[in-house]
Amino acid sequence: MSDTPTLPAVSREWRLLSRPVGWPKPEDFELAEAEIRQPGPGEVLVRNAYLSVDPYMRGRMSAAKSYVAPYELGKAMQGGAVGEVVASQADGIAPGDHVLHFGGWREYATVEAKHAVKVDPQAAPLSTYLGVLGMTGLTAYAGLLRTASFKEGDTVFVSGAAGAVGSQVGQLAKLKGASRVIGSAGSAEKVKLLVEEYGFDAAFNYKDGPVSKQLRAAAPDGIDVYFDNVGGDHLEAAIGSLNRGGRIAVCGMISVYNDTEPAPGPRNLARLIQTRGRIEGFLVGDHYDLQPQFVSEVGPWVASGALKYRETVVEGIENNLEAFLGVLRGDNTGKMIVKL
Repeated sequence: MSDTPTLPAVSREWRLLSRPVGWPKPEDFELAEAEIRQPGPGEVLVRNAYLSVDPYMRGRMSAAKSYVAPYELGKAMQGGAVGEVVASQADGIAPGDHVLHFGGWREYATVEAKHAVKVDPQAAPLSTYLGVLGMTGLTAYAGLLRTASFKEGDTVFVSGAAGAVGSQVGQLAKLKGASRVIGSAGSAEKVKLLVEEYGFDAAFNYKDGPVSKQLRAAAPDGIDVYFDNVGGDHLEAAIGSLNRGGRIAVCGMISVYNDTEPAPGPRNLARLIQTRGRIEGFLVGDHYDLQPQFVSEVGPWVASGALKYRETVVEGIENNLEAFLGVLRGDNTGKMIVKL
C-alpha cells in the first residue's frame, strides 16, 4: 500500500476511431489525453516503459468474431506493456516493482494486480519480457514443442523467420537437435541474419521466386515440421514438401490480415492424405501452463547468449501507430518495441 507520488494529471493513449478496411490508415486512430485514474482496491498504477506492437492487433481492429474481443471504438487500445509501479492498492506489489501487463498503447495504466506479473529487471532487460522471455517467446516454445510435436532429428521450416517469434522457433529447434532448419524472410539482409547470426542451416527471400521451388531447393529431403506465420503460398509450399507424419503449427497468417476478400486456400490439401500430415492452429493463451518450464529452460540460453534475439526499438508514444504499421510491412527485425 502506498501514498501516490506526484504524477502528471493526464496520460496520452491511442484510441481506435473507425474499423480499418484493408490497410489501416492514420485517420482510423487518434492520440488522445486521458485523466490518470488512481488505483482502487486490488489495483496498481503503472508508468509504462516499453510497449509491444504485434500482428494479432490487426484482427482486434475489426468487428469480426475472433478469439479475443475487438477493440472498442473511441476507447484506448490494449497490448503488452512493461513498466514501473508508481502507486499500489494491492498486496504483494509495491511502488518500485516492475510488472508485465496488458495496458499498453498508453503512458500510464491502472490495472488489476491479478492481471500483472512481476518481472525482474536485474535478471534480464525489461524489454525482453515483451519478447524473447515474454508472450512472443512462449508462443515459439509452445507452438514448436507442443503443437508441432517437435522431436530431435526433425527438419523444420519457419516462415516469417526473422520476426520475433520465427527467429526464436528456428533457434529453439537447433538447440533441441533439429537435423535441418530453414527460414524464409523478405530481404537479403534478413536472410543473411538467419544464417549467420541465428544459425539456420538455410534461408531464402520469398520475393526472389516461387516459395515452393525455393523450399524444395533448401529442403530436398522434405520437411517434418512447418511453423506458419505467413499462410498463403508459404502454407501451400510447406504442404507440398511435407514428409510422412509431418506436422504444421499455424501461429499466424500475416499475408492475409489486410485482405478485403477471402484468400484462396492451399490447392494441395490432398497431400495430407498421402503424408498422414496434420495442420493445427494454436493460441499462446492456451499454453500458459508451460510458462515456468519455458522461463527455466530458455532464460539461461538467453543469459548465456546461446539464444540470440534482436529488437527493433521505436521511441515515443507518438510513434506507436507507425511502429505497428511497420510490423505489418515487415520493417522490424525481431521484436518491435516502443520505448517511452
